Amino acid sequence: MTAVSGEDGLDGLRAEISACRICRDAPLRGIADRLPHEPRPVAVLSARARVLIAGQAPGLRVHESGLPFDDASGDRLRQWLDVDRPTFYDRDRFAIVPMGFCFPGYDAKGSDLPPRRECAPAWRERAISAMPQIELVLAVGSYAQAWHMGASRRESMTETVRNWRDGLAKQGRPAVLPLPHPSWRNTGWIRRNGWFEEELLPELRRRIKMLAF
Repeated sequence: MTAVSGEDGLDGLRAEISACRICRDAPLRGIADRLPHEPRPVAVLSARARVLIAGQAPGLRVHESGLPFDDASGDRLRQWLDVDRPTFYDRDRFAIVPMGFCFPGYDAKGSDLPPRRECAPAWRERAISAMPQIELVLAVGSYAQAWHMGASRRESMTETVRNWRDGLAKQGRPAVLPLPHPSWRNTGWIRRNGWFEEELLPELRRRIKMLAF
């Protein structure tokens, strides 16, 4: 499919994404694995933002509000970026395109399921190609890191994030900065890995001030 650019092209792509129902109507693993609720794709495409936040998939609260990172994880992510809500939701500053656009549901333990397998193959290349101005990708969590970092991703999320300078040093655009998921379940991980707040976050905030303001 041909890539589109500019706001006119993005409006068309936004409408296509909003109308997507493949995880309900044509699930890769068969009809028994269909999304059990009405899809509500959530993504923010931008013709001007230079920073792309590549997350995992919406949670239930985001599914209900239609606003990405409209939850406690979003509060923590905004703290990491050192931006307020109006700035975060200004699509001239940030594009927000998760690996899966719809809330995938819960597993037997009550945790969010992984992003739906249908979503990224159907949409990701088109969405990224439609935003050639992006200079920095924030790869939040292992699914986004696998897609955006490829072979440069390390064996574990911890090692991938620990070697965050690798993604910033690569030639060409966009640079990729891996981040852990900002879930409050990762509070222990952050405490055990002091370098994250001492070294990575200052560089993250420096780049956000340079590219989003």
